Amino acid sequence: MGIKHLYQVIKENCPDAIKEGEIKAQFGRKVAIDASMSLYSFLVAVRSNGEQLMSDTGETTSHLMGMFYRTLRIVENGIKPLYVFDGAPPKLKSGELAKRFQRKSEAQESHEEAKETGTAEEVEKFSRRTVRVTREHNAEAQRLLKLMGIPYIIAPTEAEAQCAVLARGGKVYAAASEDMDTLTFDAPVLLRHLTFSEQRKEPVQEIHVDRVLEGLEMDRKQFIDLCILLGCDYVDPVKGIGPKVALNLIKEHKTLEAVVEHINKTGKYTLPEDWPYQDARLLFLEPDVRPADHPDCDFKWEAPDVDGLVKFLVEEKGFSEDRVRGGATRLQKNLKSGQQSRLEGFFKVKEKTDEEKASLKRKNDEKLAAAKKQKKEADKAKKEAKSKPKMNS
Repeated sequence: MGIKHLYQVIKENCPDAIKEGEIKAQFGRKVAIDASMSLYSFLVAVRSNGEQLMSDTGETTSHLMGMFYRTLRIVENGIKPLYVFDGAPPKLKSGELAKRFQRKSEAQESHEEAKETGTAEEVEKFSRRTVRVTREHNAEAQRLLKLMGIPYIIAPTEAEAQCAVLARGGKVYAAASEDMDTLTFDAPVLLRHLTFSEQRKEPVQEIHVDRVLEGLEMDRKQFIDLCILLGCDYVDPVKGIGPKVALNLIKEHKTLEAVVEHINKTGKYTLPEDWPYQDARLLFLEPDVRPADHPDCDFKWEAPDVDGLVKFLVEEKGFSEDRVRGGATRLQKNLKSGQQSRLEGFFKVKEKTDEEKASLKRKNDEKLAAAKKQKKEADKAKKEAKSKPKMNS
């Protein structure tokens, strides 16, 4: 799930933190990818007639099809991917996982019912809600990556937290995930939509956490408190508190402790009976991860095992041999050729002065003010147009 409405908050309050561009703009970079999130998206998106792809023996192959071809696309655009898989979930997450399992069980029942009585759209909707990444999916994806020569590691707990550590430690340029809580784990750069298919025509979003903090005028702890109040995987949300209210509460009261005190005093909102926000904050501040210099975080890209890929994907899973061999050749060529270094790699990033920071803030405020004025004028014009009497023809 990540953090509810966080992207909306960032887009509205610090648009300069977000850059959008084509995948080729990431040329020459190493990127740590949240593998479990990618596998889920492949299982949802890689389909035929609304159903997941299957081998002749009835085994699901959507995750392998997605992993093989989208990794090829990433490598062909000059990016070196490292996949990071989830380990065991933190204990505090068990409540959210239990709810997800319940929702999936209900969706499974609704899916069966829709097959009998519903429309094609209803069948498709409920089918997607039943998707779950299993141990088998993970094991097969890891086998595939090894045969492709693409490195992967298994995180102690949350993959996005481990991706963030690798990016902070300089092992990779960015963490790639659809989960916005990757920023809450302090990834310096988050890439979204990197593993999306070309058919979706969605630009890759590059979000910089330092610009987010500057734009929101918060330090990291306040940002974490905001994310918890918006709604995260670890604690229940507070009913009635949406993104605008959450932002205003943290800006006014500075800490969740002070927000809780204010809520208890005013009685305007009702906090969940068991709301361990301090534990949630600690999980974001001190996640169970391996440091970037840990031996388990050493990785390298190798030549693909073409015969192994043919045996696995063609003989066992029913893929086209020509396409698999062609893909392996492309992979070999791109990984072997070596990547041209980006110009930015030759220069040290210079720390912004207070004057530069103030100038950036002023420009950001001006952009926000202009956007609000434009929206106000558009709303006014729409209202006036509605109030004008219609002319009879």
